[in-house]
Amino acid sequence: MTMKKKIKRIGVFTSGGDAPGMNAAVRAVVRTGIYHGLQVYGIYHGYQGMITGEIKKLEKKDVANILHRGGTMLKTSRSMEFMTPAGRKRAYAQLKKHKIDACIAIGGNGTFTGGLVFEGEYDIPFIGVPGTIDNDIFGTDYTIGYDTAINTAVEAIDRIRDTADSHNRLFFIEVMGRHAGYIALNTGIGSGAVYTFLPETKNEIEDLVKFLENAHRRNKLFNLVIIAEGNKTGNAMKISKKIKKINDKFDSRVTIIGHLQRGGSPSAMDRVLASRFGYAAVNALIEGEKNKAVGLFDGNILLTPFDQAINKTKSIDPDLVRMAEILAM
Repeated sequence: MTMKKKIKRIGVFTSGGDAPGMNAAVRAVVRTGIYHGLQVYGIYHGYQGMITGEIKKLEKKDVANILHRGGTMLKTSRSMEFMTPAGRKRAYAQLKKHKIDACIAIGGNGTFTGGLVFEGEYDIPFIGVPGTIDNDIFGTDYTIGYDTAINTAVEAIDRIRDTADSHNRLFFIEVMGRHAGYIALNTGIGSGAVYTFLPETKNEIEDLVKFLENAHRRNKLFNLVIIAEGNKTGNAMKISKKIKKINDKFDSRVTIIGHLQRGGSPSAMDRVLASRFGYAAVNALIEGEKNKAVGLFDGNILLTPFDQAINKTKSIDPDLVRMAEILAM
């Protein structure tokens, strides 16, 4: 049974890559904490700000009018210094200086790893909130920012479709996803792509050529190919060149959507999800939980130990991959 530790002051920070909806999570943490009589402190610039003492008490008014904003009002960074014992010692000194009893960390696997190590050294409870557009954290069906990133990518590709159709062109479109193909797979389905390259699957150039030739025989005048940046076959430019060498009859172009997917106003789903996560994270600390990440599974909030969230792999649904292939034929 988890032992409850009296919590009076909590810190909240965002770390790693930004994701639309992080501000909604911060807002939920602040307002839920204050509702329960806690003092809530914002730690700016992630773990690096924890080290340098960029810490400020937050009131309800400080998180007003941020629900719809992309990015993160607390800013974010990746701190190499926090990876060292000396850096973590400095961070602990700053938390004690501000009398912070526990922390809520909004980010991905690297953020959770930092919290797990830190708590083991200094016994300050951490609860994680999964905030990453990649949707690659074990223990939750969705992460903050994922829904917005897909919508952004599909909207951009819909615009590309117009010019692809006008010029009868083949477009290779690269989306984010260094280690996980969730964005690419669902963007491919949502945009009607003829083929999708994922980090989790073995994609062959020859298979793509067959798809394109079949499409050509059906008099399909344009094609969209979605490529996750981390797939094993290569990036969009490399794959485009390989196709050109095999068959130069395709008039092809390359588009890299890139960091466009990170920005913008969060979708309604991400706003609600982030609010639920922030609310649940505060309640988890009050109940004495630590070293766990909040998540959503089958519509319900649950907690997953950090070591599982960090080390277990969240697999792509093979049936969804198969469906994407069938619908593209």
